[in-house]
Amino acid sequence: MKKVGLGVIGLGYIGKIHLRNGLKLENAHIVGVSDLSKRALDDAKILGVKKTFTNYEQLLKEPNLDSVIIGLPTHLHLDCAIRAIEAGKHVLLEKPIARDVKEAKEIVSAAQRNSVKLMIGYPHRFNPAFRELKEKIESGELGDVEIAYATFISSGPFFHRTVGYVPSPVPEWWFDKELTGGGALMDLGCHLINLLRWYFGEITGINSYLGYRFNIDLEDHAICMTQFESGTTGAINVGWFSQEYQLKIDLLGSVSHASAQHRPENRLVAAARMLTTGISKLYWPHLAELQYFAKCLIQDSKPSPSGEDGLKDLEAISLAYKNAVDLERWR
Repeated sequence: MKKVGLGVIGLGYIGKIHLRNGLKLENAHIVGVSDLSKRALDDAKILGVKKTFTNYEQLLKEPNLDSVIIGLPTHLHLDCAIRAIEAGKHVLLEKPIARDVKEAKEIVSAAQRNSVKLMIGYPHRFNPAFRELKEKIESGELGDVEIAYATFISSGPFFHRTVGYVPSPVPEWWFDKELTGGGALMDLGCHLINLLRWYFGEITGINSYLGYRFNIDLEDHAICMTQFESGTTGAINVGWFSQEYQLKIDLLGSVSHASAQHRPENRLVAAARMLTTGISKLYWPHLAELQYFAKCLIQDSKPSPSGEDGLKDLEAISLAYKNAVDLERWR
């Protein structure tokens, strides 16, 4: 079987996860990586990566490179994705697809023009618990799903990035609206909107309530009321305000109800799993996502979630921001 030649652009938090997973794949191999940080490139070499670059355009010239995983901050997605696409490389682009709808349309259009496969990084689509929910919906087991509650609460940019849970500085771009396109609704809400669109079809209406606990320019929590073409009403709750991670979907149907949750293991169990398998339960969906992407390239099939999906998610978020109410007015 042909192995897909993968490159990783951006070795921050998510890029390192993709790199480690890429090194585990049987249907792909890591050709090289790119990052501005010498330390990140040195770490990649320790893992066995032979070719490292500070300029990703040099990586794109590698003859055995079929595709790239882009894990850069959102404001760098447009230029990097366009350059990779125009170089004829297939792209797995981290969510959100871009800062705004205009940029997203440019990326999708470029992929279409160049006949390049474009997938958006939504690992929770590959979580067995959330896939089982979709099967229950499609089988009719739940009847008509009238209400969907979707919650994604985490520490957002305020989580501890180093071993031993020692606080470390937060990159400045996290708090610049011009660079991110939005706060918790953009960061976490795109995951939930993508999942619920996968379950219930396109969004026909959405309103949001935005909160600012930390007094920064970006919303650190949000609630969205959403209507889907299936008739389902969705309540989407996201927030950066808790060190305790929660990702959960509850579906209330006319026949039955169902729930699914992505729950991290405790630190001891996660450490034991890392020692035995090299991957914790929290990041298993990321591995499944990458395996699927490589399989799509080998089989010449269109990946899902596609670039068009990422665009539709961003269109929904843009509408939610347009129809937003500041929660401070209600206090």
